[in-house]
Parts: sequence; structure tokens; C-alpha cells
Amino acid sequence: KARANAEKLGYNNVEFRYGDIENMPLSSEIADVVVSNCVLNLVPDKRKVFAEIFRVLKEGGHFSLSDVVLDGYLPEKLQDAAELYVGCISGAIQLSEYLKIIEDLGFNNITIQKKKQIALPDDILLKHISKKELDDFRASGVQVLSITVYAQKPGENTDKKSFKNKEEACCEPGCCGN
Repeated sequence: KARANAEKLGYNNVEFRYGDIENMPLSSEIADVVVSNCVLNLVPDKRKVFAEIFRVLKEGGHFSLSDVVLDGYLPEKLQDAAELYVGCISGAIQLSEYLKIIEDLGFNNITIQKKKQIALPDDILLKHISKKELDDFRASGVQVLSITVYAQKPGENTDKKSFKNKEEACCEPGCCGN
């Protein structure tokens, strides 16, 4: 479908390959940009995914990823719920851990471009936890967040500064909504 759409739109500067994100079927330092729409939280070894992204990016290349992360901890029964896993919730890790992985692997200009809380409906949660556990969960202030994060592989014309919010970043025209 992606190939058909690219052809229909006249895009001849893109290539699509089928593979696993933890072991991309690409040579090292081949990609200018890596994009992903909300699937990394389903991969158990997130460090391996980001290491693979780092490997395939050219110097100065960047990624832009939408994903789901946590601020706080889900109750164990919710972590183990298959329904919440396939709904991209129970596979999510802490936002701080997510950003630390990215930074530890050597990316720079790390920017959270969007962040939005995801509302988890009571009727779904009550399939997995009791009413008291739900009340405790709600009172805990745990947040499930949808984020879009940008980061760059160091290279020519990049610096080593890390950014946590787009307001801190100095973007080029057209970047970050500028």
C-alpha cells in the first residue's frame, strides 16, 4: 500500500522495506530520516530499537517518533492485560527512561514536540482491576502520554545539547511548527 501511494503521488525518493525494527534490513548510515507511528512501546527491548535507529541514520540524520509512554506506574494487573498491550498501553515505559535511552545512545537535540494525556476509559480498566483499585489508580496521578519525539544523530552542523521541550529548541524554518 505504501509503495502504491508513493507511486500515485509521484514520490521517487522513498524506499520501503519489510523487516523488524530491532534488526532493520538496511546498511549502516544509509537513512536521512527515520519515522515511526506508535509501535515502539510494543517492542520489549527499546534500547535495541534506538540503537538500530542510530546505526541506520547518517551523521546529522534525525528521527521523529510518535509513541506512548508513562508518567508513573500502572498497577501490575494492568501491565499484564493483553488488551492493554495490544492497545499500546501496558508495553509503555517511563518517559524519563525513554528519553534517557535516547540520550545514552548518543542522540542530541532531543525534543518532545507534542505531549498529550491519553484517557483510559473506566469500563476497560474495570475488566482488569477492581473498583477500589481503579479509584486508587485514578488518585495516584499516573498519566499515560502520547508523545512525538525528535532527535538527531551527531554529525556536521549538529551540537551536543539536549532539549526536553520544543520551546527550548532552536529549530530551522518549518521545524517544530515554526
